[in-house]
Amino acid sequence: MVNIKTEENPSGLKDLDEQPIHILSQIQPHGVLLVLEEPSLRILQVSSNVESILGISTEIILHKYLEDLLDPFQMERIEIGLKQDSLDFINPTKIWIRIKGDDYVIFDGIFHRNSSGYLILELEPTTSQESIPFLSFYHLAKISINQLESSSSLIDFCQIIVQEVRKITGFDRVMLYKFDLDGHGEVIAEEKREEMEPYLGLHYPASDIPKPARKMFSSNWIRLIPDAATELVQLFPEINPISHQPTDLTYSILRSASPCHLQYLHNMGVGSSLTISLIKEGKLWGLIACHHLTPKYVSYELRKACEFLGRVIFSELSEREDTEDYDYRIQLNQIQSALIDAMSQAENFIDGLTQHQPNLLDLTSAQGAAIYFGGKFTLVGETPPETDLILLVQWLQKQNQKEVFYTNSLPKLYSDAQGFKAIGSGLLAISISHKNYVIWFRPEVIQTVKWGGNPHQAFETSQAEGQVLLSPRKSFEQWKETLRLQSLPWKQVEIQAALELRKTLINIVLKQADELAQLAHDLELSNSDLKKFAYVASHDLQEPLNQVVNYVQLLEMRYHQALDDDAKQFINYAVEGVSLMQTLIDDILAYSKVDMQRIEFQFTEVQTALDRALINLRKRIAENQATITYDPMPNVLGDGTQLMQLFQNLIANAIKFRSAKSPEIHIGVKRIEEAWLFSVEDNGIGIDLQFAERIFIIFQRLHTRDEYPGTGMGLAICKKIIECHRGKIWVESKLGQGSTFYFTIPVGGREGERRNGRKI
Repeated sequence: MVNIKTEENPSGLKDLDEQPIHILSQIQPHGVLLVLEEPSLRILQVSSNVESILGISTEIILHKYLEDLLDPFQMERIEIGLKQDSLDFINPTKIWIRIKGDDYVIFDGIFHRNSSGYLILELEPTTSQESIPFLSFYHLAKISINQLESSSSLIDFCQIIVQEVRKITGFDRVMLYKFDLDGHGEVIAEEKREEMEPYLGLHYPASDIPKPARKMFSSNWIRLIPDAATELVQLFPEINPISHQPTDLTYSILRSASPCHLQYLHNMGVGSSLTISLIKEGKLWGLIACHHLTPKYVSYELRKACEFLGRVIFSELSEREDTEDYDYRIQLNQIQSALIDAMSQAENFIDGLTQHQPNLLDLTSAQGAAIYFGGKFTLVGETPPETDLILLVQWLQKQNQKEVFYTNSLPKLYSDAQGFKAIGSGLLAISISHKNYVIWFRPEVIQTVKWGGNPHQAFETSQAEGQVLLSPRKSFEQWKETLRLQSLPWKQVEIQAALELRKTLINIVLKQADELAQLAHDLELSNSDLKKFAYVASHDLQEPLNQVVNYVQLLEMRYHQALDDDAKQFINYAVEGVSLMQTLIDDILAYSKVDMQRIEFQFTEVQTALDRALINLRKRIAENQATITYDPMPNVLGDGTQLMQLFQNLIANAIKFRSAKSPEIHIGVKRIEEAWLFSVEDNGIGIDLQFAERIFIIFQRLHTRDEYPGTGMGLAICKKIIECHRGKIWVESKLGQGSTFYFTIPVGGREGERRNGRKI
């Protein structure tokens, strides 16, 4: 049992994941452990059973060197072996130690160096002076591998493994235990005595093998506990006298198991165990667990034979597992190639992913997918509503930014997903950038899982002397659980296919960004040339127009008496035409200058811009007896002169297109999310909404100049000012009932421009 402080950790489960089991200062009693200092090989620590096995007291042996225990011939052989790059060349070494007179005890000596650089020698009494004959083991391994090669499925393959290991070791039960992605394990193959309760198909919670134990299994490929009920032996002294730290026994074969694990074996009715680690790509894939009802010792040679056989067999198993995914991987590669071809031929990559067969769904066997790009969603198959997707993307952005995020139980991580669990209990997402994603969804699949005991009661607790005593459960009977809020898991080949697509999309997006940047540069040069042309042309046109007006007026003055009424009227037409052309030129100049002002936007008082516009229009307001009202105006990030021009044009239009009533104009404003919404409302003649877009186009008019004077440039200038501020402008109106012009200005101004360090 494990003692857990109540106030720090009531459940105790976290403590299991933090126990430093590699520095437990106890060993199993069937062997002797010596901690040696190199190069002298002085004995620093020894297991306290040394007197019962070697007949030497712990106090005496701690003053000795290894050469005091062994004859010169053995020492020479050991010293040569210790100088090799790997200690595997001398493990195991047959060691003879004199007990009394001519009595010797023969041990299997196994050396290793721990993380602190101390040499550790473990002595296990040998059961035979002879090693397992090589040819015998070769034939055993060959027969096993031949059987494996003839098996047709992965499950059959695993079953042959446990059969062969049980045949070699003679254990009562041998299981092949595979870990799931979430850490829990499942017994996928079993060979046992007939009368024993079957564990095949049962799942076991991750807490049955805590993280420290998994780390140890990854470091030691084979682990023997010959007697789970034996009394453990203490190291003496308990602390290393040189480092003043507990000795790291990570690679020790005699190292004791944790008390909690020994209790676990006892509760299962296991008298001894042998565990063979199955490592794939550096990670613990699973275990071959051998259990015996009574104590059982397995010699070092046989253990190493099992380890070797386990490695050989598992390499075949790993290859077989990869082969089963191979056909699916080839299929996904073909789908990926088809998607790349479709994207290269489509107008944009989104169409290439969604408008053809195969499409985005086929790449991961999903039922729904969403592409979030440029602030817009493109949906395929069954997906949550866009309102839920917006919140989901915001949640994804707050997670640790990785290339890929996947889960087969989204509602357990993101509670809002319970609202669309039938569609999206499983999620796989790749990030194209911080704000853009491709997301796949899988529906909920309700499953029944058979557990070896209640996984929610994997440990029991009891109070004693103000502490919580934690011990493993006693029942391992089959316990069924219905799992909800989960989808089918994402296969590694599907995750890899999504990552490959991500690389392709990033390359496409970067290429498009380069093309857009070049296009923007070309447009900027073109616009600059056009603006210069407009300015020069307009300026140069003013002089000949003035000359025409001057000479026409001079002609009228000198020959006034000689001209008849028609001639005088013709002269007036000419003067009015020139005046109109000058007005047009002035408006063109005003329009071209809107975004030529290379000034940086600043926080501006809108009220000041509005006051300036009203001052400029005071004569027109008075002549038309117009009533102007307005809400309190905010401060915005923008250009005061342009805002003044905006209000002046909109208010002037409201006065110009008045009805028979005196003009009543109200300027309103309110906050909407991340923008200010302004409105200019009048009681004028109104606008037919079929022309709502046309009125903002340059030189477009809905009335003749005889009805309403002007050039048709005012609203085009307004639209350009608002676009320059990254806002929108539109009109709502009914004929004969007035109009309301709306426009927005972002609260943060031109955020994109400011982030990029560009001037307005």
